[in-house]
Amino acid sequence: MEHRAGADEDERSWQRLANCLGVDPDLFFPERGVSTREAKEVCRGCVVRAECLDYALANGEKFGIWGGLSERERRTVRRARAARASRGGAASA
Repeated sequence: MEHRAGADEDERSWQRLANCLGVDPDLFFPERGVSTREAKEVCRGCVVRAECLDYALANGEKFGIWGGLSERERRTVRRARAARASRGGAASA
């Protein structure tokens, strides 16, 4: 089990480079109807934005802003990737 914990930490090492490090997490999990603009602005230009988005997609994150995208936007990405995969194309966007 200890080995798995270390592997999980390695898989998330990108988080140490994220623009959101030290930012109030509530900003990225706004109440329904509250603007996501400020959270997305933190994500804009983040060097690990793609890794963050990939993490959210791989782990089925249902809430919050990840990789600069809301859950609705991530659903669109998941559908597009699934459609490409079913046509035999690359699964990454």
